[in-house]
Amino acid sequence: MSETATHSAPLDGVRIIEFAGIGPGPFACMMLADMGAEIIRIERPVTESGSESLHQKDFMLRGRKSIALNLKSPEAAGIVLKLLKQADGLVEGFRPGVMERLGIGPDICLQTNPKLVYGRMTGWGQDGPLANAAGHDLNYIALTGALWATGEASRPPAFAMNLLGDFGGGGMYLAYGMVCALLKAQSTGHGDVIDASICDGTLNLMTFIHARRAMGEWKDERQANFLDGGVPWYAVYECADGHWISIAPLEPQFWSCLLKLLEITDEAFNNREDEANWPTIRTRLEDKFKSRPRQHWVDLLEGTDACFAPVLSPVDAARHPHIRARSLFVDGQSDQPAVAPRFQQAVLEPSTPVPACGDDSKQVLLDAGFAEAEVKRLMADKVVQGRDTD
Repeated sequence: MSETATHSAPLDGVRIIEFAGIGPGPFACMMLADMGAEIIRIERPVTESGSESLHQKDFMLRGRKSIALNLKSPEAAGIVLKLLKQADGLVEGFRPGVMERLGIGPDICLQTNPKLVYGRMTGWGQDGPLANAAGHDLNYIALTGALWATGEASRPPAFAMNLLGDFGGGGMYLAYGMVCALLKAQSTGHGDVIDASICDGTLNLMTFIHARRAMGEWKDERQANFLDGGVPWYAVYECADGHWISIAPLEPQFWSCLLKLLEITDEAFNNREDEANWPTIRTRLEDKFKSRPRQHWVDLLEGTDACFAPVLSPVDAARHPHIRARSLFVDGQSDQPAVAPRFQQAVLEPSTPVPACGDDSKQVLLDAGFAEAEVKRLMADKVVQGRDTD
């Protein structure tokens, strides 16, 4: 293998046609683009003035080419199928049946390109009683048990924005499925259709919890287990200045490290396996941490084996020395997260900025084999929208 091939991005040479959507689909395509795939995003023509400035701040749309296509046009399906002849994959996030009604469902697309990997992103899945119902992240994590199990026992279930469902159970599983099917298509010449569901992915993420239940190590009670805030040594605590810190010394040696640094010698802390001691331990830790501001505990505990971290806001996180040292934001900025994961050999080029809607319409069509006169006609007939309309 040549040095150039060794150091190229992992998905260099892969071309994906993405149908514009929100949430998990664009996130999956961002992941693929970050790994070097060429993503051609099919967007709806812009009808509202002033919307482009916000559009171009949607960092999940980075690393794309954009073509604005009126999917309701009778010519749209033919254009898409021509694009797919030179593509490796397709990603769509419509409700079940929409792509079929547009004339670009999996069957016809795979007839056009047998090696195509057809990724479908939905909340509930392509079939089942809820398949055609509307929903959002909160609904999907609610149905799978993930929401019920999270939060304090005396309060309603808590949720971490839409990270668990949309992006964890949805977008990441779609990206993983796409890469798996692309690898198979490379070796067999046969594509596949991926039914990626936020509900499915979230439930799969719960495998660890279900395994602990099967072992008799997990209670079906909120805040009653070792990873849900049930134990006082895996929890967040308020400091004197109103800020918060987290501790997570699950292993005995890390617990001992924390106690030594906090100069705690109470007998109850040495017998933490006895649940009768948990209220005492929690109260003592609450009093301890609330006696000093957060920075005091950062100075004392950060970087040790006490399993400690301050609870930072997104803005404060961008300023943290570890985040800055790892260059986890693009160009050291505090708004756009950088590519992850990183590789020892593969070179990941900086993502291109978010394109304006239709920025690449003309070039995408020309590259697909459309004649320039035909491209101008499609633009004049408002089948396609782009910058070059003369």
